[in-house]
Amino acid sequence: MVQNNKAIFNWSGGKDSSLCLHQVLTEKSFNIQYLLTTLNGQNKRVSMHGVAESLLDKQAKSIGLPLKKIFLPESPSMGEYDKLISDFLLKAKSENIDTSIFGDIFLEDLREYREKQLSTLGFKAEFPLWKRDTKEIANDFIAKGFKTIIVSVDARHLDESFAGRIFDEDFLNDLPEDVDPCGENGEFHSFVFDGPIFKKPIYFTKGKTVYKEYKSHSKESPDEKFGFWYCDLIP
Repeated sequence: MVQNNKAIFNWSGGKDSSLCLHQVLTEKSFNIQYLLTTLNGQNKRVSMHGVAESLLDKQAKSIGLPLKKIFLPESPSMGEYDKLISDFLLKAKSENIDTSIFGDIFLEDLREYREKQLSTLGFKAEFPLWKRDTKEIANDFIAKGFKTIIVSVDARHLDESFAGRIFDEDFLNDLPEDVDPCGENGEFHSFVFDGPIFKKPIYFTKGKTVYKEYKSHSKESPDEKFGFWYCDLIP
C-alpha cells in the first residue's frame, strides 16, 4: 500500500539509483512525484557520470516518471550547491512533498550531511539500500535483469580499460580487491539502459573514451590533481 507521503527520488541514472527505485516502486512504500538530477550547467551532462542530458530524458520517459533538473555551475562551491538544492526543495515543500529518497549504501558522512541539510527544510531523508552488502547488491542488480555500462572510472583506482564495459559478473571478477563492487567510494559510475523499471531499452552508441583531470580543492592538498576516464555515450 502506498503511503500518503509524497517523495522526491534522487536519480543519477546509474545502477544504485535504478535498484533503489525498483525496490521503492515494488514495495509501493512512497508516492514518488518525480525524479531529481543535478547536471553540469555548462555541458548539460550528469555530474560525475558525464552522461548527456538527452539520455537522462530517455530514461525518465521509459520509467514513466517526471524528471526535474538542477543545473550547477562548472565548479560550484558548497555554498552555491546548498543554495540551489535548498531553493528547489523549498518549492517542493510548497507542493506538500516532505521526503527525499537516496540510493546511498554506506557512506556515513554523506548520509549525515544529507539528513542535516534536509532537516533544516523540514524534509526527511530515506535510504532504502542502506547497509546492504555491496557484493549482494551488485549480484541482485544483475540477477534482476538490469543492464548497465560503466561511463566513468576514477583513474586512481581503475585503468582506462574499465570505462565502457558492461557491468556483469566478468566485470565484478576483474575488479581489484580494494575497489567496492558497487563503486560506492566513487571508483566508477554507470548508466543503466535496460531493466525491470523501464518500458523499453535506452539506445545509444559508444563514443570515445577521454581522460579529464581535476583539482581536489581540499584544504590539506589544494593543488592535488586527480583524473577520470569517461566513455562517451552518443544518443
